[in-house]
Amino acid sequence: MELPEIRPEDRTPLVEALLGIIRELLDRVAQLEETVRQLRDENAKLKGQQPRPDIKPSILEARQPKSVGQEGGKRPGSAKRPKTAELHIHHETPIHLDVVPEGATLRDYEPYVVQDLTIKSENTRYLRARYDLPGGGSVLAPFPEGVLPVEGGHFGASLVTYILDQYHQAMVTEPLLLEQLWEYGIDISAGQLHRILTENKEHFHQEKAELLAAALTVSSYIGSDDTGARHQGKNGYTTVVGNELFAYFASTGSKSRENFLQVLQGPQLDYAINVITLSYWERQKLAAGLVGQLTQGPREFVGEQAWQARLTELAITNERQVRIATEGALLGGLIARGVSPELGVLSDGAQQFVLFVHAACWIHAERPLAKLVPYNDQHTAAIEKVRSQIWELYKDLKAYREQPDAAQRPVLEARFEALVQQRTGYPNINGVLKEMRDHKADLLRVLERPDIPLHNNALESIIREFVKRRKISGGTRSDAGRRCRDTFASLKKTCRKLGVRFWDYLQDRVRGLGQIPRLADLIRLKARPITAPNSQAVPVN
Repeated sequence: MELPEIRPEDRTPLVEALLGIIRELLDRVAQLEETVRQLRDENAKLKGQQPRPDIKPSILEARQPKSVGQEGGKRPGSAKRPKTAELHIHHETPIHLDVVPEGATLRDYEPYVVQDLTIKSENTRYLRARYDLPGGGSVLAPFPEGVLPVEGGHFGASLVTYILDQYHQAMVTEPLLLEQLWEYGIDISAGQLHRILTENKEHFHQEKAELLAAALTVSSYIGSDDTGARHQGKNGYTTVVGNELFAYFASTGSKSRENFLQVLQGPQLDYAINVITLSYWERQKLAAGLVGQLTQGPREFVGEQAWQARLTELAITNERQVRIATEGALLGGLIARGVSPELGVLSDGAQQFVLFVHAACWIHAERPLAKLVPYNDQHTAAIEKVRSQIWELYKDLKAYREQPDAAQRPVLEARFEALVQQRTGYPNINGVLKEMRDHKADLLRVLERPDIPLHNNALESIIREFVKRRKISGGTRSDAGRRCRDTFASLKKTCRKLGVRFWDYLQDRVRGLGQIPRLADLIRLKARPITAPNSQAVPVN
């Protein structure tokens, strides 16, 4: 809607008030139009039709200038290099002319590398010698090392590795993978394939738990995010935590703060009452009488059953009191394990992640402006003006993170205040600025903790694979299948971050060779040069 131009002398208080009402009504109409669009899309899905395509807005990083030193602004790693320089050459074959011209002499050879792949079934019958012992009984010759997977069976280690790699890395579904194996001449049933994918994987689950414990104790910060994940026909969630060292996935039925703390603890839950616990209870205003009861007697509990028994013993049944007490005890359990109370947690601002030293993602803070639908030229100009101011401040905060300068902190804080305190005359823009003002400490966390990134894009990229798998397979049906999906996604992403080829890792673990170090050990080794020192503690929110 185009509002008529009103001369300054005609802008009486009544006119200004009416203009404000009109703008609020236009905002409300825009919200209702969006609701109608969503309902139409949902109706189309129910009818088996395609909804309107969701065209994403450009992200904040896309508006940044090309980095200095990047060749023509290309992405890192895209510079030209010899294509075969790092290849391992398995065979070298000289080629000569069938008929050498008379008088010709050999000068030299011109190398030409051809990459190829050999996939074929290979079946071996082992004739294991059995010897009778003089005193009775017998002994059987063992298999050569690495022939069979650690869990045994009649399928070789390379075949098991291939199945795991195809399913978890190439995201080939079980029916398609089964057909593929049949095409290769493998005699395998659907049940056998499913058991290879889901059974006897405790050694992988254990390594996943180890890498989380190691990463939390050596990391200065973690990023966090979640996405929907259906299980057994019910809605659930997958939570991911990670940073430059690791990625860890856990699928559960909720995404509460208690659930997030349980995810950070891994498979073994520890509850402890310590200084951090008491501080959390105080901030959450847990009744002093209950705190007195909880602090009388044992202060450490192993497992959820032991903690629930303690709450029952003290007759603590109120839902809010149980929730706050449990969150505080889980938080205390993490600290007792060696997790620093100064651990940074970067997220999109969802309340379940607001723990330890929390930092908010700037791209998520700016995103509501990018999604606004302007209804006149003045509204468009106001949106672009505010977004430009955010981008400029973001660019300078990014420069500060790369080269922290204490003298710049008050300057950047003042610019942030000027940004969020302005009034544009449009309630929807003002609402975004107010939201940013309310989260000032989290958005400006970089000023005291330059080790924490300004955005959470890395975690969103990591979790995108779950979205792809959800589109392909829908959801998981068994607890073992869901657990294996989370475990191998965690191991695969962590291998990539540590520079370990996932295929090599699978071969090593399936064969039980142990030639590739435990991922937890590699995390500790890699963390030494990148863990940021001198991080300032901030109270848990």
